[in-house]
Amino acid sequence: MHRAFGIDVLACPRCGGRLRFIAAVEDPAVVGKILAHLGLLSPGASPGPAPPSADPRAAAAPASNPAPASG
Repeated sequence: MHRAFGIDVLACPRCGGRLRFIAAVEDPAVVGKILAHLGLLSPGASPGPAPPSADPRAAAAPASNPAPASG
């Protein structure tokens, strides 16, 4: 995140000291339990997984069959 946004996520917001990365929680059930315990779990349905990201190379490539010009 530092390269993209200039944010040092491992800097302590209180003292500026270095934090250590301990683990990444990826299991949705465990994430839900942690958020519920912290009171941060929003009620209602989950928004579901994010849509697949587009290939940035495909967006820069010219269209193979451009739309005909109207008129």
